[in-house]
Parts: sequence; structure tokens; C-alpha cells
Amino acid sequence: MTNEATQDIRFGFGENWTRYLADISQERIDEAVASLPKLLGDSLTGKSMIDIGSGSGLFSLAARILGASVLSFDYDAKSVACTAELKRRFFPNDKNWQVAQGSILDKGYIGQLGQFDIVYSWGVLHHTGDMWKAINNAGSLVRKNGIFAIGIYNFLPGRRGTHTWQKLKRWYCAASPWKRTLWEYAYISWNLCYLVMVGRNPLKVIREHKKLRGMSWFRDVTDWLGGYPYEAATAGEILEFVQANCGFTLIRQNVNTGLGVSEFVFRASKQ
Repeated sequence: MTNEATQDIRFGFGENWTRYLADISQERIDEAVASLPKLLGDSLTGKSMIDIGSGSGLFSLAARILGASVLSFDYDAKSVACTAELKRRFFPNDKNWQVAQGSILDKGYIGQLGQFDIVYSWGVLHHTGDMWKAINNAGSLVRKNGIFAIGIYNFLPGRRGTHTWQKLKRWYCAASPWKRTLWEYAYISWNLCYLVMVGRNPLKVIREHKKLRGMSWFRDVTDWLGGYPYEAATAGEILEFVQANCGFTLIRQNVNTGLGVSEFVFRASKQ
């Protein structure tokens, strides 16, 4: 998803989403539509939802199909264009789906958005350059008794953990285009070889990857390599922060034990 830091080195998330959009299929859309209620544990019909860092626009589209009114925003102009293109294809001139450009780190911007029944931000807030501020700001958009659903990279210690990947991602984003391409080919080749070594069919893995929220294996690999700024947190850190700063109650979590994304769904109080 899209990064919002004021740093010079950052990944072009929107360019990656533009490539994804060129290959989007009804099957991928159906997977996204099926996955969203499973995560939220609630019907979206008649609800208001804000999609923070909408990226390709896939999950904004899914929410709209499921009956929610949607506000999508992203920092990256190309990501905004992707979301707007999906809206044009499926919900042209629909007043119940708004698309905008903005930053979750900008208090002035989010202060005029109001509050929503569902605040959704999957794989985004850890790319802003100020993850904790982003989480806190996102939490302020949740209406009383509303849902706060976020996906945050898990922190992994050690030589192959989070700190190492912070350095690798920064190197990738600072490198020349041909070096990035070389690194992509090398990383993809390593992953394919690893799948073979552990007895898995690479073609089947790539083909079935769309069942994971309708995503693309190749686009996710590029997103992982280049996703910078990059922060991470343990599940305990996320729970402690959200409960202390937002006062929300955890209702569901799916904790990743590696470097992947952990999912958290909170409920705001009724008062």
C-alpha cells in the first residue's frame, strides 16, 4: 500500500498497483468480496467505511459491492488514479463512493473527514514513516461502536528479521532501475527455487495466490521488496497501543509469526 512519509526514499506503490489493475479479474474481485466480511465479522450493508491507503481500490470496490458507502483515500497520486479507475468501471457517478488524495498523517485533512462505522487500513499504516501516529490518527475516525480493522507487519528479531529488511528495502528503493529489476529477478528466482525445494508446485502457488484477498503473487513480491518506509510491531505492542490510546476492545486477531501482516479487528465503545 501507499507510503506517506516525508522521506526522500520511498517506494512507488501506485506504479505497482497500476500493473496489478491491468490484470484484475472478476475472480480476484470475488475473492476480495468474500474475504472482507470474514475479516470484519459483520455485515457492510448500510454502513459507512473509510479505506485508508486504498491502493488499487480493490477493497473499496468490495465494500461498495457489499452495500457500504465508501470514502477511499491515498497519499500516492497513482494509487488514487487506480481507485478512481475501478470506481469508473463498476460504479460510475456513484455518490456513495468518494475517492480522494490525502495523508493519514495530516491532522488537518483527517479532521474534516468525520467518523465512520468501519475504518479499514490493511498493509498501509506501517508504510507511512510514522506508524504509531498513523494508527492513532486512523483510530480517531472510528464512530462509537464502530469497527477498526488494520493489518500491520509483524516485528521479527534476528539477522533475517525486520531490521535487516528495513536496510534491504531502503537499498532497493534507492537503487537504479536496472539494479531494482535485477534484484526482483533474483528474489523471485530464489522464492521459486525454495518452493521446489520444500516440495511445493510454484505454478500452483502463484495461481492460487489470488485466493489470498484477491492478490497477485508477482505484485505482492514487488510490494514486499520495495515497501519502504517500513515499520513493524508485535501483536502485543499493537494491542497495548490501541487499547491505551484509542480505548478500543479487540474482537479478532490473526497473528503472523513471521515477517508478514498480522490482522487486528477492534470495536469502539458504545459511549
